[in-house]
Amino acid sequence: MRSNESRGVEPMSTTTHPPAKRVRHEVRDGLAVMAFSAASSCLLAAALLLLPRIGA
Repeated sequence: MRSNESRGVEPMSTTTHPPAKRVRHEVRDGLAVMAFSAASSCLLAAALLLLPRIGA
């Protein structure tokens, strides 16, 4: 039997590449970061507003 190269067939790659991220996944990740940033900013602002009232 002849080798794979003589038949023009390339051997299968042993490494697998993860599928590329789709645009909707990128958008979902971006929205998650924006939501987290907005929530943490609001909580920090509320804490800074309440801090003087607790201390007084």
